[in-house]
Order: sequence, then C-alpha cells, then structure tokens
Amino acid sequence: MVQGHDQRPPSLSVLPRVVRDHLGSRDVVKVVYGAVVGLAVVVALEHNAGSAGQTSAAVVGTALAVALAEAYSEFVGIETRERRHVAGREIPGLAAEAAAVAFGAGFPAAFFALATLGAIELPTAFTLVKWTGLGLIFAYGFAASRLAGSSLATALLHAAAVGAIGGMLIAVKALVH
Repeated sequence: MVQGHDQRPPSLSVLPRVVRDHLGSRDVVKVVYGAVVGLAVVVALEHNAGSAGQTSAAVVGTALAVALAEAYSEFVGIETRERRHVAGREIPGLAAEAAAVAFGAGFPAAFFALATLGAIELPTAFTLVKWTGLGLIFAYGFAASRLAGSSLATALLHAAAVGAIGGMLIAVKALVH
C-alpha cells in the first residue's frame, strides 16, 4: 500500500447518479476551468461593477466568449494535431465540452440575477459568488484526490492546495483595493 492512499477509492454508490456520471466525465475538467474563469471575472468586476443586471450580463457574455474560444481552440487543435478536418460526428462532443465551460464560467450570473430581482443585495451576490466559487474549486480538488485513492487527510491537503488558486484571486484583488 502506498503511504497516503487507501487500498481502494471510496465508493461512489452513495452519490446521486447524476453526480457519479459527472465525476466520471470530461465535463469535470471543463466546469472547473470555467469556474476559475468565472471567479476571476467576478473578482475583477467587484469594485467597478455596474448594476446587478449589467454584472450578470458581463458574466454571461464572458462565459459565452470563453466557451466559444474553447470550442474553436479544440477544433483548430484537432485539425493541426491530427492533420485532418474535424468530422461532423465530433461537433456534438466539442459543443458539449464548450457548454460545460460556459456553465462553470456562467454560474455566478445566477447570483447577480437574484440581486437584479431584489432577492439579495449586490454586495451579497459578490460575496456568495466568491465563496461558492472557492468552495466548488475546493470540492472538485477533494473529490479528485479521493477518487484517485488518497486518504482523507491527503485529499483535504490536495483540496486546500487547489483551493488556493481561487483564494489567490480573491486575495490579490483585496490587496489592490
């Protein structure tokens, strides 16, 4: 047995099927990437934001732009790397990956939509976005480590390390303002 690893990864049977399926897909990579982008955009907008509606629109616009960049770069990557045209059957997969990026990057818009509706205040929306974004990055890091067979302590350390990415975004912006 390797130190820091359990003999077998934890069972996924306790998780809902949709979560198990998600954790076994390439979408994880794309959602995490999108979440980091979304968090960076929100942190950058926080002290120069317009209205909640404008902030929501900026987040959604950024999510769509990043998703299109993801799809385009994958498309070009296939053609240059494999020296062939992208097959029509590959387009739905590229679109699905781009949609996962858009979801991760665009999710913060939901909090700004709530602020637009008056359910929460704009500063509260920013706070919720930062902490849920950080929590999401932490949770994915923890899940990845546990599913790879790490002990609970090692998985928590791994999650803290990758969570530091989001924390650094927040800390740098706090230092600037």
